[in-house]
Amino acid sequence: MNSIELYNSNALACSRNTTRKYSTSFSLGIRLLAPEVRRAVYSIYGFVRFADEIVDTFHNHNKEELLERFRKETYFAIEEGISTNPILQSFQIVVNQYAIDFHLIEAFFDSMAMDLDHKKYDREKYERYIYGSAEVVGLMCLRVFYKDDPEKYEVLQHPARKLGEAFQKVNFLRDVQSDLDERGRSYFPNVDLLNFSKVQKEKIEQEIENDFKEAYKGIVMLKKEARLGVYIAYIYYLKLFRKIKCTPPTAILRQRIRVNNWMKMRLLFQGVVKHEFGQV
Repeated sequence: MNSIELYNSNALACSRNTTRKYSTSFSLGIRLLAPEVRRAVYSIYGFVRFADEIVDTFHNHNKEELLERFRKETYFAIEEGISTNPILQSFQIVVNQYAIDFHLIEAFFDSMAMDLDHKKYDREKYERYIYGSAEVVGLMCLRVFYKDDPEKYEVLQHPARKLGEAFQKVNFLRDVQSDLDERGRSYFPNVDLLNFSKVQKEKIEQEIENDFKEAYKGIVMLKKEARLGVYIAYIYYLKLFRKIKCTPPTAILRQRIRVNNWMKMRLLFQGVVKHEFGQV
């Protein structure tokens, strides 16, 4: 292994470690992808995770300046094909290798910037935020899966976006307490979280149900190298969503709903069995 290969390997390890540290659900799903796409998805997740940390965690620093610097460094890395930031080095390799559309990257940064100065969202901003923060991530991964098959990429764009949309809306419900208490943020349009009602919660949940249904139509069409890993992430989030559905509005404002590790292992086993027997 020459020097640049060693550096690239270390950069990928940083992205992989970031994924495993921040999301057990996604990291388990990614491990079930074929090796040639697994590395790229780690790199995408590491990139989006770092940007998200800037806007949600670095409270004692100028987030706007840090995010803008990270945006510029991202484009420099892609253009020059190198970065001293291992997360960006890993990401630029994927962008250049798989011809990730710059529009997707720009939409992602625009959504991250919205988190800096938007505390309440109307329907238009809500949909725009979800597109840039979640749907484009699904589209980046889909590009990796179908680098040499643009027709299949076009066919699967809608369910890929719906999967990202479902995941993000579940995250909103799961994190509603911390978003409101720590960041003064409310994503759901026309919803007063201080008076969050059962009717409002059920309306949001119906949207999510529809998103999951549309997403599943695409999952069963995915190539073998990608299907199992995406399906595992899908069933993890579906389980989390069902737990949230069974939780009263007042309760999700007091606690963060989780799926424990034992249940994740059970879902993993069930998912693998279904996949192996052609039930997915």
